[in-house]
Amino acid sequence: MDSLAKARLLAVLVPAALLGGAYVAQLGFGLPPCEMCWWQRYPHFAALGLGLLAFFAPPARLWTMLAGVAIIASGLIGGFHAGVEYDWWEGITPCTAPATALDVLNTAAAPHVRCDVAPWDLFGISLAGFNFLISCTAGAAVLALAAYRK
Repeated sequence: MDSLAKARLLAVLVPAALLGGAYVAQLGFGLPPCEMCWWQRYPHFAALGLGLLAFFAPPARLWTMLAGVAIIASGLIGGFHAGVEYDWWEGITPCTAPATALDVLNTAAAPHVRCDVAPWDLFGISLAGFNFLISCTAGAAVLALAAYRK
């Protein structure tokens, strides 16, 4: 398998696995996503589409590299989100503010999910932190593999 084929495969498997994990956490373990969690998903949706496009439409190298960039974008958003959760800096959305009585009444069907509180962590690393680590590493690998020519 040549390096471009590996990059294409990685460009599809990584966002699919991370999105799958996000939905398992949400639907299987009751961890609803906050606004910044959704921000991390959008580039993965784009990367998945671009990665699949690389299998069917030329130029495959371009689509694969764009998928790698989208994966890294998700990771960088995850890094920002993790910094908000760890209180390294303040968030830029209303989901970092405590819910008001009016918010609670208006969102009876949907819970107020705070962006500055990690609902789960492993070894002190939140889901956003894991997205940062995995996505930035995998995105860089996609770009390196896609750029390599014999």
